[in-house]
Amino acid sequence: MASAALLSLTLTDFRSYERARLETGGRSVYLFGPNGAGKTNLLEAISLLTPGKGLRGASLAEVGRRLPGEAVGRAWAVAAEVECGGDSPVRIGTGVEQGGASRRTVRLDGETVPPGRLADHVRPIWLTPAQDRLFLEAASERRRFFDRLVFAGEPSHAANANAYDKAQRERMRLLTEAADGGVAPDAAWLDALEARLAESGALLAQARARTLGALQAEIDGRGDRPFPQARLTLTGEWEKLALDGVPFAQIEEKLAAALSAARTRDGAAGRALTGPHRGDLAIFHVEKDRPAAECSTGEQKALILNLVLAQAARLSRAESAPNPVILLDEVAAHLDLARRAALADELTALKLQAFLTGTDESLFDHLKGRALGVRVCDAGLATLEDE
Repeated sequence: MASAALLSLTLTDFRSYERARLETGGRSVYLFGPNGAGKTNLLEAISLLTPGKGLRGASLAEVGRRLPGEAVGRAWAVAAEVECGGDSPVRIGTGVEQGGASRRTVRLDGETVPPGRLADHVRPIWLTPAQDRLFLEAASERRRFFDRLVFAGEPSHAANANAYDKAQRERMRLLTEAADGGVAPDAAWLDALEARLAESGALLAQARARTLGALQAEIDGRGDRPFPQARLTLTGEWEKLALDGVPFAQIEEKLAAALSAARTRDGAAGRALTGPHRGDLAIFHVEKDRPAAECSTGEQKALILNLVLAQAARLSRAESAPNPVILLDEVAAHLDLARRAALADELTALKLQAFLTGTDESLFDHLKGRALGVRVCDAGLATLEDE
């Protein structure tokens, strides 16, 4: 099951592409071309071959191709052939059958399946320019980034997060309506919602703690790489309990009690003030012994890249899940020559498929001969082998 690589990718009415097809043969790919040519669109298409909104977090209506004057994006599709270690490739695809649709269809070898089944075959991990400000943004952005790493190893994490968010919205609706109306909320219904929150919240905290521990061990074992060493920690109360080895049942019980005690406060504040949705990821540059937020842009990018590579390396050794596919959007531009060479060596050593983008072909000199080069322009896609 560990093997996983995209053999081909086909886009139909997706973003800037009326139709495009890329044959990779399972190789890593570097995409280069001018800004606005559609390089990131290709990475976004791959990121949608997994549950969730993809690397841009866009709505389904946004990604459909639109001509001037068209208010709604067209019906779109992304399809791929995936090598999964079997005798023949698996055909997967996703898209919407009508422009502006709010729900997408997912197919596996022609059969309609739930989106969650995608994680059985493709697990992208990505790094984008939007994450350049990860250490300067609100804690929610760091949680979202870290949860994507958790999800790559534990797909059930997404379902637990959705269950938590749904129960939390319903709880806050009851509390704020009661606070506005000056009446007592339905205690029995709140008890039920808080039980759901406690269960899913404890699961989130433990999954984050497991991933953090595994990532730290992986990073500590990667000291010979020319990427800055990182010290990781989770600052949330519930994640700290999980990191300290507190059993699931105790975390669940403590969280349920905390939620019950916070009803009046949360209702007055209009938001939940306790729970795993309040935690944060802290990263320190070990050599400089300072928080990542105080490091240079290049050092921050290298720190985050080391996390992504560490998770990819860890997952590549798992026997029960597909290898991750690594999507690196405009990463090389922030790395010096030595680290660009190290990145190429690392990707080659991991034997994982990666898709990288950049404006200048020279950014990928160290990947030439080891990856497929593709020029992206208004005329479409052209592999260097065809030019």
